[in-house]
Amino acid sequence: MPPHAAASPGRPGTAILVLEDGRTFHGEPYGAEGETFGEAVFNTGMTGYQETLTDPSYHRQVVVMTAPHIGNTGVNDEDLESRRIWVAGYVVRDPARRPSSWRSRRSLDEELVAQGVVGISGIDTRALTRHLRERGAMRVGISTTETDPEALLERVRSQPPMKGADLAAEVTTPEPYVVRPHGEKRFTVAALDLGIKAMTPHRMAERGIEVHVLPSTSTIEDVLAVEPDGLFYSNGPGDPAATVHEIGVLEQALDAGVPYFGICFGNQLFGRALGFGTYKLGYGHRGINQPVMDRTTGKVEVTAHNHGFAVDAPLDRPTDTPYGVASVSHVCLNDDVVEGLELRDGEGGPLKGFSVQYHPEAAAGPHDARYLFDRFCQLMAKEV
Repeated sequence: MPPHAAASPGRPGTAILVLEDGRTFHGEPYGAEGETFGEAVFNTGMTGYQETLTDPSYHRQVVVMTAPHIGNTGVNDEDLESRRIWVAGYVVRDPARRPSSWRSRRSLDEELVAQGVVGISGIDTRALTRHLRERGAMRVGISTTETDPEALLERVRSQPPMKGADLAAEVTTPEPYVVRPHGEKRFTVAALDLGIKAMTPHRMAERGIEVHVLPSTSTIEDVLAVEPDGLFYSNGPGDPAATVHEIGVLEQALDAGVPYFGICFGNQLFGRALGFGTYKLGYGHRGINQPVMDRTTGKVEVTAHNHGFAVDAPLDRPTDTPYGVASVSHVCLNDDVVEGLELRDGEGGPLKGFSVQYHPEAAAGPHDARYLFDRFCQLMAKEV
C-alpha cells in the first residue's frame, strides 16, 4: 500500500499533484485518500487499464493515462496480471460515473480505495503528458490531505529517484510455483520472476511448456535443479544497472549453454550480461501501440510496452561477446531504440538466446508478437 493511504469514498474534495520541477495540478480525489509519491510516467493505451494497474513493472510509479475516459468497464476478477495493484498512484482526466460491462464486479474507484491507491481525477492529462514528454519522467506527489503545493514539493524532492533502484526483490514471488502445461508436456522452463505478468507463463503453458516460476533471488543451482530446457527472465521494475545478482545468474546460465528468452527487464539484463550498457530514456515507452520491426524477418509489429530504460547496443554491426555473437534483432520505428537482442554461436550460427524489450504476452493486446513464444520453443528444440 502506498504511504499514508487510507480508504475513503474518494469524492468529493480536492487533490493536488506536484511534479519535482514545481508544476502543479489541482483536481479531485480518485481512489483512496492520503498521499503518495513515485515517478510520473504516462501510458498511451486506450484499453487495458486493469492489466496496467496490476503489472509489477509499474512498482513505485504514478501512472498518467492519456486516454481521457477511464473506468467504463469497471474491474473484474479474470484480467489481473498479478496478486495486487502495483502503481504508486493513478491519474485520470474523466473517470467513468459507473461501470457498464457484464464482466464487471466493482468500479475502478472502489478497487483503488480497497487497495489503498491514491489518485487524482479531473486534471488536464494532455498538458501533464506534454510536460513529461518535454521535461522527461520525474518524481511526483499526489495528496488529498495537503493544501500547500510548496510543502508537498519538499516531500517530493526527498523521494529516491528511479535511477539506481533495485526493485525486483520487492515484487517477486516469495516461493517457487509451477504452471502446468496445457495438454502434453513438451519442455520445462525455469522462469525468474522479476515482476512477471500472469499471462506470460499462460502463453508458455499453451505451447506445452511446464513453467517453474522462481524468486528473483534464486541461484544458478536453483535454476538447474528443475532440469530446464530453457531459462526465461520476465519483465519487472527498476534500473538494470543496479541489478547485480540476476545478471550473475544469467551469465552462469549462458556459460552452461542453457537456451535463453527474456522480455522487457529480461532484455535489459540480457544486454548487460552480454557486455552492453543500459541508459534511462527521457520518458520511456508505455502503451499498446508501439511499432517495432523484427529485423530477422522484416515484419513490423504493433506491440505493448512498459519500460523506462533501454539497451545501448550498436544497430549496424554484430558484437563478439564471451558467449557468442550478439546483434540487435528488433528496433523501435519511432526512435530507433533497441527492442530486441539475439545471441548466436558465431555469426550466422545457431541461436543460443534472444530477448525483446516489449511484452509479447499481449495483455492487454495487441497480439502481433505471440510468435516469439513459438520461437522460444524452436530454440529449445534446436530448430533455429
